[in-house]
Amino acid sequence: MIYMKVLVTGGAGFIGSNFVHYTLKEHPDYEIVVLDKLTYAGRRENLQDVMNKITFIQGDITVRNDVFEAASGCDRILNFAAETHVDRSILQAGTFVLTDVLGVYNLLEAAREIDILRFVQISTDEVYGHILKGSFKETDMLNPRNPYSASKAGAELLCRAYFETYDLPVLITRSSNNYGPYQHPEKLIPKTIINALLDKSIPVYGTGKNVRDWLYVEDNCEALDTVLQKGNPGEIYNIGANQELENVQVVKTILEFADKPESLIRFVEDRLGHDLRYSLDTKRIQKLSWKPKTEFKQGIRKTVQWYKQNSNWWKPIVEKEQIDFHKE
Repeated sequence: MIYMKVLVTGGAGFIGSNFVHYTLKEHPDYEIVVLDKLTYAGRRENLQDVMNKITFIQGDITVRNDVFEAASGCDRILNFAAETHVDRSILQAGTFVLTDVLGVYNLLEAAREIDILRFVQISTDEVYGHILKGSFKETDMLNPRNPYSASKAGAELLCRAYFETYDLPVLITRSSNNYGPYQHPEKLIPKTIINALLDKSIPVYGTGKNVRDWLYVEDNCEALDTVLQKGNPGEIYNIGANQELENVQVVKTILEFADKPESLIRFVEDRLGHDLRYSLDTKRIQKLSWKPKTEFKQGIRKTVQWYKQNSNWWKPIVEKEQIDFHKE
């Protein structure tokens, strides 16, 4: 048994909290430290059932002292902390640069000081831009097309520089669109589920023909754990489900499982710089003996059920923020 003390930044957010739950289940011997600023998308409620099993620190990765305090004694870092919503990045680009670039710089500096064994930077398929045919490989050029994806690309370049310059054992993952429990209602799938449950109209950008590869969050957590254990420092790993669907198909599938009519769909003006299609070549991570387990309809069924059973989780968010965002 290998002892690990793992720092999970952004561990109260959507993917981060799912990773904490997954790791506690699969590796109960690990010591987990969570650093989270608890912004609108990071919530204590996401970890309330495991707070007695982790060390939780409320802090900000853009604040050097917060980062160094949380990282002390840790031998591995996974960075989920980020601003992630494209619509918000179009309105507030500076916030994304601050968190997604400066925050990563602070983490890399802390990792250098404590001689970290593994540093996993959680990135996104959006750094490639869009692709009309074929699939992106890890060696393809980055071509971000909005401030969010540009900030994530900047973070990746810093990580690569620290690997090349300081031999820091950095690994980068680029995941396709995640969905599942604890996802903030501003994103397409939870927003669609919640609006359907409330019999409200469901906004869909443009014609709804934008294509995304949908990855159930627990499958992504397993992939991240695989990279943490078996990945080669300096490498980048695409993580996808190879389940590409148009946004309008996603919405119709949700309505089917929620037993609601398609008449709730409302097409709205398209977003600025809206990428048409994302697609990932995942052969590299498959060589680490990982592949997705959850078929899309199975994952959507489970996700719809979770939101049905956890209205006490999402109702306060909807009521407080009066959300009218939409993001796939």
